Amino acid sequence: MLDFGYYNLDCMQGMREFPDKYFDLAVVDPPYGIGESGSKNHTRGCLGTSKDYEPFLGNDLKAPNKEYFDELFRVSKNQIIFGANHFISKIPYDSHCWIVWDKDNGDTDFADCELAWTSFSTAVRRIRYRWNGMLQENMKNKEYRIHPTQKPIALYEWILSRYAKDGDIILDTHVGSASSLIAYHNTNHKYVGFELDEHYYELSKKRLEQETAQMNIFEFLEEVQ
Repeated sequence: MLDFGYYNLDCMQGMREFPDKYFDLAVVDPPYGIGESGSKNHTRGCLGTSKDYEPFLGNDLKAPNKEYFDELFRVSKNQIIFGANHFISKIPYDSHCWIVWDKDNGDTDFADCELAWTSFSTAVRRIRYRWNGMLQENMKNKEYRIHPTQKPIALYEWILSRYAKDGDIILDTHVGSASSLIAYHNTNHKYVGFELDEHYYELSKKRLEQETAQMNIFEFLEEVQ
């Protein structure tokens, strides 16, 4: 079985390493099957020149297949799945607990919100967090964007505060920018993450190392004071 950490590995291969229900929670942002690979990002927005990104492996042309969801549900007790409105027929269970992320992104052709299906039994919840190119909710601590479908660290921290318990072990099958892993580090959750694209794995691994090293310095200073 793999140890906790981040791997440049096909998630299907990785998940097979774990026994049934090993993970308390899976928070995943798989391909939606809408072609949002980053190569057309420069045509979006109206506030300035949009950043263009290197296309990632698969180019977001296909959503995960049934085998992926079978394996995801096998290894995890609960799931939060971004983009499920694009492939809801592949998810075997209905849910009345969806997460609505209102991106407050103004006049662009990007979606106003993103939806995440959850396996929980609570009500629909909404988080409003601006994420529109150079405009972000926390402008004093802007995140440098390295991935075309990058989500803010604060979004994952919000999810953890409501759907994860202390000590939960968390799975991310499509890490992308590593925002999720940084949030798991910040909240002291053990995790396993997979990213198949080597280019984005190296970028996100460097980002993760920089963010966690900074946190470790602050934690050390607090301890010695």
